[in-house]
Amino acid sequence: MNAVRVASVAWRRPRLRRHGKVTVNIEPKPPTTKGPAATFTGDVYIDAIASPHDADQRMVVVRVRFAPGARTAWHSHARGQTLHVTEGVALLGTREGGVIRARPGDTIYTPPGQEHWHGATPQDFMEHLAMLENGDDPASTTTWLEHVTDSQYGNSAQA
Repeated sequence: MNAVRVASVAWRRPRLRRHGKVTVNIEPKPPTTKGPAATFTGDVYIDAIASPHDADQRMVVVRVRFAPGARTAWHSHARGQTLHVTEGVALLGTREGGVIRARPGDTIYTPPGQEHWHGATPQDFMEHLAMLENGDDPASTTTWLEHVTDSQYGNSAQA
């Protein structure tokens, strides 16, 4: 019963709840966006979950869904990134040639400045939560680089 009630609330307008001087609300859901071809290979869909509300906040959380074979371009993050796999099998590759295969429930941390890519295996869809903090200049939070070649991806998918 509670699950049905909660699910129905999510589709309504946000309701404000006052607790003392603090206002708590259900955030409106932004539309799902398709990952741009400049930074992704294949079909990738992004749902924003959390973003800063005030100037002193930095947290960003997105749900990213990858079709089989889809992946990010090489990139790094000014303050690092945490990925939590929720469905499928994730591949994460590093410039040093390392490849991590992560399954639902696995959490991966990439430190600030480490160039990496992540995506789905050739056979399966994959979904993860990506959590990071904005850089001092939000425009410099993620540095996007060149696309992962089919050869780099193929070698990683077989590892």
